[in-house]
Amino acid sequence: MGDIDEAIDRAGTEQFTRRPPKTPVAQMRLLLKAEKGSTRAVAARLGVSQRTVERYLARQRKNPRAALREALAREVARAWQPRVRQQARRRAATATGITVETRARFGYTAPVGTTDDPRMRRLTVHLPPQYAARLFDAQQQGAGDQALRGIVAEGLQEIYFKDNGARAQGLEVDITDIDYFDVSF
Repeated sequence: MGDIDEAIDRAGTEQFTRRPPKTPVAQMRLLLKAEKGSTRAVAARLGVSQRTVERYLARQRKNPRAALREALAREVARAWQPRVRQQARRRAATATGITVETRARFGYTAPVGTTDDPRMRRLTVHLPPQYAARLFDAQQQGAGDQALRGIVAEGLQEIYFKDNGARAQGLEVDITDIDYFDVSF
């Protein structure tokens, strides 16, 4: 998973209307329900044996090790309130758009006489719904980090650097290094 993919998932968890389960047993039950009762599928999601999942469900174990605790938190966040996340994504893709906050190295292809040296910039830019829709569609189709970076770079190019076509006509922007990346919708 890349920086942008993780940021989109984090933004989805910020939309939760209730807190996800905290205890390992409740977390296992949630994952079991999400996997339609298959302890084998839950074990595959968590990277543990099927017997380990069964032990937690039978309350024979109560305190998971650090790796399992992290896996449980990650997978519960993905399985918790899927409709709430879908509604927030749909709203962002059709009406509100997304806000991108990043510190990254931006490279440029520009006309002769201008600087094209890549440099670190910290940007907070609101991208319109069409870029949010493209980003969500690409993520759902399993696009790699480079493809997602391309969509974000195009959105930042048009909205921030070109000011919706008002300046810098021949400019093309590329994101080369990402220090941090955050999305909200």
